Amino acid sequence: MNFIEGRRVVTEGELQANSIMRYQVTKFYREQITNSGYYEQLKYIVEPSFEEFESPGNLDTSGEQDNTVVPGFQHKYAQTGLLLVTDRCASYCRYCLRKRMVGKDSDEIAADFAQIAQYISSHPEMTNVLLTGGDPFVLSTAKLDEILDHLLPIQHLESIRFGTKTLAYAPKRFEDPVLPALFQRIHDAGKAAVIVTHFDHIGEISVNAERYIRSLRAQGVQFLNQTVLLAKVNDDPEILAATFARCHQMGVRPYYLFQARPVRGASHFQVSLRRGIEIARGINQRLSGIQKTFKYIMSHCTGKIEILDLGADGRVYMRYHQNKIPEKIGKIFCRPHVEGAHWLDDLPEG
Repeated sequence: MNFIEGRRVVTEGELQANSIMRYQVTKFYREQITNSGYYEQLKYIVEPSFEEFESPGNLDTSGEQDNTVVPGFQHKYAQTGLLLVTDRCASYCRYCLRKRMVGKDSDEIAADFAQIAQYISSHPEMTNVLLTGGDPFVLSTAKLDEILDHLLPIQHLESIRFGTKTLAYAPKRFEDPVLPALFQRIHDAGKAAVIVTHFDHIGEISVNAERYIRSLRAQGVQFLNQTVLLAKVNDDPEILAATFARCHQMGVRPYYLFQARPVRGASHFQVSLRRGIEIARGINQRLSGIQKTFKYIMSHCTGKIEILDLGADGRVYMRYHQNKIPEKIGKIFCRPHVEGAHWLDDLPEG
């Protein structure tokens, strides 16, 4: 198998034992990153590395299986349902948080949408559903329409979100002439249609992607962007500030900057919390007030934690942006800082 560092003979058993996910990258993305001027950084997103064999961690860092209420449907936070519609993507990110299932034939994917709709209907506190996977836009528009058949009649749902990196990997998917009608259905049902793009680096934003985003925005689709902070790829405030400024210019609101998770086979992408806080501060120093819409987030099994600062008292200050326990949302808390800490669990309580 070809790795960034060279060729290596590996057995199927060795790949499985080390949770090495499949290799797949679109021709479009390969050409985009090659011509971007940032290939030496962006290759780490899709090209396998020997470091994957040495990266400890687990395969469910956010407790997704504990929050699965119906096969393929998670309900961790009161207002939000997470619907796993596919286990496939156009290309596979080496840092994938769901490498336990993505690129495989997984039994974690939603099969009975009627059952899921019944669950949502019985939970009026749920105001939005996120379609994810995998990437929902590897499915046909007809299949997405079938899923909407079950979701759109539910009155208390106010928005339908689609999490996707296809705008980076294969933007021509958005040329589909029947796609505008899908988003129109959502509008006609009185709900917001939201696409959460996944641009990790300004070098991933192609001319094609920008064109399709502007076209869909003109049709009333809202756009947010999430980015993962990745060692060797984008751990540079200059690059991330430029990425977020470009997103803002296209009408895509920078939403989350995620601390990379301690996923088995991918934890080498993590930067230290100290460095992450420095980077977040550096990004904010380079952006105007209206561009500073991102939160630096750690998606922990207990909830989404906004990482605020490393204080002069040697403590890391954080706030629960989301939590399973509503009373904890918005609460600021802190833990003693430890050099080299990458995750909440690396910080001692006290």
